[in-house]
Amino acid sequence: MVKRKEVEDVTMGGTKPDDESSDEDMDMVNVDFEWFDPQPIDFHGLKNLLRQLFDNDAQIFDMSALADLILSQPTLGSTVKVDGHESDPYAFLSIVNLQEHKDKPVIKDLIEYLKTKTSSNESLSAAAQLLTQTPIPPIGLILTERLINMPSEIVPPMYNMLQEEIAWAIEDKEPYTFSHYLVISKNYEEIESKLDQEESRPQKKKKKGGDKAERFFFHPEDEVVERHAVCTGSYEYTHKSDDGHSDSKRAFQELGIRTKGSLILIEAAKFEPMVKALTEYMS
Repeated sequence: MVKRKEVEDVTMGGTKPDDESSDEDMDMVNVDFEWFDPQPIDFHGLKNLLRQLFDNDAQIFDMSALADLILSQPTLGSTVKVDGHESDPYAFLSIVNLQEHKDKPVIKDLIEYLKTKTSSNESLSAAAQLLTQTPIPPIGLILTERLINMPSEIVPPMYNMLQEEIAWAIEDKEPYTFSHYLVISKNYEEIESKLDQEESRPQKKKKKGGDKAERFFFHPEDEVVERHAVCTGSYEYTHKSDDGHSDSKRAFQELGIRTKGSLILIEAAKFEPMVKALTEYMS
């Protein structure tokens, strides 16, 4: 049986055009989002969103196995759809217990990958220490992604439902008592365009003092999540993009962008305040 989740009205933002003050016709599209438990029909949609989440390094992992693992725990996590339960998910959020599934090949690969990435960034040292413990602690790995045009207002309901579902699972003696939560995400930096260099255009002045490049969030909610983190940091992908890749993503701006992976570690005690702050921020 497919379970549709009950969600309070979510304001998606935007403005209504004023016919008297606007000379242009504007088309308004109302979209009703629906939240569901993960279900087998979501397999291919989840794989595509997971590939988007892991970006250049998606090829390292068995995405089919990871999607199957998410689908094997249908009472945890959510998908967001707009055309009924048989349509593809436009967004999802799920959680995987790294300790419980440490012997599964795809999770083994993920743990080794996370060890490597956290050890390469001093700001992620707290996460590196946890991941190198034997046995690995009960860390909840949060996987979430959405299509690029999905509004961020869909995120708080998914986190609120996840929090409730974890509580129910613990009551049923299921292995979802976590010591920490680790969120995998993405961010990006703006970099000088290779096209500009080739065309010998005047170069922009670099910041004085060797300032670090400013980070930008693909997921605006990450800024709130990071405020409750033990540690957070970016990492370079194992599989690098060629020089032209940054320019392919620079539509409507002068600079190219370089995508990086992002990790956010949260203590279990800070998870509920984080979800509350996220809900307030997005409202």
